[in-house]
Order: sequence, then C-alpha cells, then structure tokens
Amino acid sequence: MEKRIAILATNGFEESELKSPKEAMEAEGFTVEIVSEESGKIKGWADGNWSNEYQVDKTLSDVSAEDYNALMLPGGVINPDKLRRNEDALTFVRDFFKQGKPVAAICHAPQILISADVVKGRTMTSFNSIKDDLKNAGANWVDKEVVVDEALVTSRNPNDLPAFNSKLIEEIKEGKHELQHA
Repeated sequence: MEKRIAILATNGFEESELKSPKEAMEAEGFTVEIVSEESGKIKGWADGNWSNEYQVDKTLSDVSAEDYNALMLPGGVINPDKLRRNEDALTFVRDFFKQGKPVAAICHAPQILISADVVKGRTMTSFNSIKDDLKNAGANWVDKEVVVDEALVTSRNPNDLPAFNSKLIEEIKEGKHELQHA
C-alpha cells in the first residue's frame, strides 16, 4: 500500500532536518510532499545562513490530514515560530493526532506541537533550549537522541537524524495507533 507523507515547513527550516528525512522516506518508496503556507518555493537554513530552496507541493488550504499517512516537522528557529502562529497549520497538526497517525518532530519543531496543544502527558525530546517550554506545556522531556511515544517521534538536533529517520520510517510502517491521548 502506498504511503503518503506530509512535511510541513515554511521559510527558515533547518535544511538537513527536511532533506535527510525526505530522502530516507523516499528511499522506502513513500510519496513525500512538502506542505506550506503558500505555493512556490521555501528557503532552508544551514550553518547560520539561508540555503537552498525547495518546491512546495501543496498548500495548507489544499490538504487535510486525511490525505496522508504521517506528518513530519523539521526544525530550525524561524520555521516553527512562523507555523505555530498559523491556525491552519495547527489544525492540520491536531488532525494527525486525532486520527492516531504518526507525527515526527525534530529540534525546535515541537514548538508547533506546543501551540497545537498536543504534548500534555507525552514523553518527548527536543532541542535543549525549548525543554522548559515542553515541560510547561505538560510534556515529560527527556534527553535522548530519539523518543517514541505511541506514534509521536521526536529528536534533539541534526546529529540525531539517523536514529530519527529510522524510527520515523518504523512508525509509518506500523501505521495508525489507537488514540490514548485524544
């Protein structure tokens, strides 16, 4: 069965955190689409500077969580800060949780999950600087390269990408989980 995965991102995403999982999922034969606020291209961030542009496949107004088997959220500082202020993005994210579908977030991306109000009671990790934000939102924060809590996969930074990609793919193959946090 074909698996369709959404990567939700906007300008200022950490390039390695979009590129590496995208390539890993495509190597598994998954269809991976970049979903963003607007059509066109979005620009990544690497080594403290703007980097490459990536083509947006779909806009938030054109998609729903029903269209996909899983959601992946790359980090970066700018990207999650913009997306967490977009109600359409938050609704999109919440719907994956409501449907029990795998969601993966790395680095600063859990900030989007905080704003979507889906972290309470979850064990997860993130970039160290948002540890207190996650704890304040009710998450159980741990310092590990990858954490899986039901269908939620989280990692700390680009160094964790091999473990993150492996668990993300494993969760996508497992599919939907029974809702325990709904």
